[in-house]
Amino acid sequence: MADPSSDQDEILSILKKLQQDQAQLAAQVEAINNRMDVSSSLSSFRLASSSQEPAFRGSPSIDPIQLAKAANGTTPSRPDSAHGDLTLPSRASPIPAVGRKNSVTSRIILTTYPGQSGIDPLPMSWGENDPAKRGPVVVSRQQSTIRRRNAIGAHGGSYAVYHALAVASKNLDIDHKADFTNTEPAVSIGPFPSWADKKKIVAMDPLGHLAPWLFASTIKSQDVEIRPTIAITKAHMKIPELEASVKAGRLVPDGKICLNTTGELAVTKFAVEPVWYLPGVAERFNIEESVLRRSLFENTGGSYPELITRNDIKLFLPPIGGLTVYCFGDPAKMSDPSVRLALRVHDECNGSDVFGSDICTCRPYLIFGIEEAVKEAQAGGSGVVIYFRKEGRALGEVTKYLVYNARKRGSDRASEYFQRTENIAGVKDMRFQALMPDVLHWLGITKIDRMLSMSNMKYDAIVEQGIEIRERVPIPDELIPEDSRVEIDAKIHAGYFTTGKVMSLVELSEVQGRAWEDIDH
Repeated sequence: MADPSSDQDEILSILKKLQQDQAQLAAQVEAINNRMDVSSSLSSFRLASSSQEPAFRGSPSIDPIQLAKAANGTTPSRPDSAHGDLTLPSRASPIPAVGRKNSVTSRIILTTYPGQSGIDPLPMSWGENDPAKRGPVVVSRQQSTIRRRNAIGAHGGSYAVYHALAVASKNLDIDHKADFTNTEPAVSIGPFPSWADKKKIVAMDPLGHLAPWLFASTIKSQDVEIRPTIAITKAHMKIPELEASVKAGRLVPDGKICLNTTGELAVTKFAVEPVWYLPGVAERFNIEESVLRRSLFENTGGSYPELITRNDIKLFLPPIGGLTVYCFGDPAKMSDPSVRLALRVHDECNGSDVFGSDICTCRPYLIFGIEEAVKEAQAGGSGVVIYFRKEGRALGEVTKYLVYNARKRGSDRASEYFQRTENIAGVKDMRFQALMPDVLHWLGITKIDRMLSMSNMKYDAIVEQGIEIRERVPIPDELIPEDSRVEIDAKIHAGYFTTGKVMSLVELSEVQGRAWEDIDH
């Protein structure tokens, strides 16, 4: 007589095997569907337009207001919307939700892999003319979007950490979807040929200011979150020194740019978050992409393992500060080669720019740059100041203050200026201006009539990108604080542009900064 318990074990074993086979088959079917969906998406993009010209040129989709109307279901004033509709084919089956709709998920996903079941990034072809073929930047980790991501990192740069804190503390719903009503760019810009040149723009998304509207149909049909990485607004600017500039006659109120006798200015502002196209960034630094990925992974404490496991994803939103463009006058003139352009590229210095420290020339040069930009705009040209978040030569404020301590506890001579930094940081400057010209390409700038900067690194980076600089303008001597002579004389000796004298090493050794004893008294 057969043992009933043995028969039961055999049946359970068969059922378990069937369950495993079914799960494996389901995973294979889903993987096939995913590959078919990606192929179908690419086919749809190819059919969207056969034009070699930028698809957004002449389309209402490039106009922020028309984009917003289209996204809200309102008929644009211009009917040419063929390339504004970027509907992707519907998925064969919905992506199962991962985790719960709060700050705690049911499981932790450390990384993903190409071809992994359920992983189906939206197509991205950086440098394509047609936005439909290029695709949107998708990096959100919302439940509906996480498996469609085609970028590594997170929105907000360094502020992404505060976003995580808000989610963890349950002050922010992890699946909150932004309402972009009335947030369209305050002015239109572009498109320019450089937007579709993967060698000229590698550090920002040229479509970042239009993303929620340009890809509105994708957001709706695919239920994905697509956020802007650029915002454009208008404002007034009030800086105390500018009132003194008016009183001194350097600035003249015109009611349009310089609004009144207090030196209040009208300005258009462009805030830009970094989006790195990794192959292009690697090429810009003459290194292999794999070397760049590994260094970014290892030197951020392993924070982004997909840099290693997802070589199919070419975009990275790094946890660094971005930049802000301040445009005086008509923004359309920035790209007009027939009008003059005055430009200052300025790297952040919190101590001087905000709090008036006189150990460097940063704030005086910034104010001078603003003045000259305004005067150029008032004369019928364009004036631009671009402010990069690269505190302390991108070494950070802690390192900068350690260098200050080493200088002030020593002799603080111009001849030792860079050595103090290298002793602490191992390098004298980490701003690496190679990526800086990207924003100039995005703005459509092809030449600079007056470059309000003495930096040889900035000059070389801009010229190497094919942008002509016709005149370089140093900071006037009368604006240089006494204690900053150590810095500026050392920089001039190292290659900064000057119309004055370049000191010898012996002369540099005689340039000495203020001692702490002088400050204490």
